[in-house]
Amino acid sequence: MALLIGLVLIYDGYGLAERSFSSIPWVQHGMASWYGAEEEGRLTADGERFNRHEFTAASRHFPFNTIVRVTNENNGRSVEVRINDRGPFARGRVLDVSEAAANSLDMKTSGTVPVKIEVVESSSTGSAPLP
Repeated sequence: MALLIGLVLIYDGYGLAERSFSSIPWVQHGMASWYGAEEEGRLTADGERFNRHEFTAASRHFPFNTIVRVTNENNGRSVEVRINDRGPFARGRVLDVSEAAANSLDMKTSGTVPVKIEVVESSSTGSAPLP
């Protein structure tokens, strides 16, 4: 299977078939962290101003504007966030969520938690392939 600008090309032995990301369930597990006041008002990688009160996240791989459901695997709480930034850049982490999302996930005290990430709505911009 190869990823190509918003489409997945699947070779079935006879030919290539195109499928959008939304038709393929995608789940990732890993460690998430959060960021807040220290980044408030700074430009995110997609050019908007970071607002710690919005439900957003930073990912190294998901296209901007992809909506993902993040579930804290320690307590089962989940929240949907929109990808609008790049990161995290700390080793071993797969996602940085905004302070609002961290509050909902009950992860602010610990700083990092194991999470499950599920694509809810893929981006229509196709700005970067899924991991």
